Amino acid sequence: MDRHQELKELIKRDAIKYGKFILSSGQESDFYVDLRKVTLNPKGATLIGSIIFEMIKDRGIDAIGGMTLGADPIALATSMIAFQSGYNISAFIVRKEKKTHGTSNWMEGPIAQGQRAVVVEDVITTGSSTIKAIERIEEAGLKVEMVIALLDRMEGGKGAIEALGYKVYSVFSRETLL
Repeated sequence: MDRHQELKELIKRDAIKYGKFILSSGQESDFYVDLRKVTLNPKGATLIGSIIFEMIKDRGIDAIGGMTLGADPIALATSMIAFQSGYNISAFIVRKEKKTHGTSNWMEGPIAQGQRAVVVEDVITTGSSTIKAIERIEEAGLKVEMVIALLDRMEGGKGAIEALGYKVYSVFSRETLL
């Protein structure tokens, strides 16, 4: 079984719930995908890191991250797989709220101005949290090269992000996962 199929089976087994749910976007849905059940699982993290690393390895990427909490394990898993493969791609975190003490940072991690970054997201619905992450990342002086989501719910988020000039890739879409 290839990595995509293995990951798909893991997500279907552990992360998809059916019923009535209110999403973080405020929208109602008949299914919910709790990808933390997979991104924080060692097998899931390894599969995700490997898949995303293959997507970015030849693009000159320096850093990977996104809005906490969904992006954190994805970024770290990819960074670790990259390191094991001889690449230095640092993981970073974008805070939901500005740090109120110390350096007062929006972002955490070994990043520097001018670096080329990939923004990762567990699930894209409306795209609003990804867009906020992109704004913070660019304010910190990094250049966003692309966005990668584990799941595109196909509810307008990809289009909203791409309308701002960023290419969005997804490992799965609602159609390919369900």
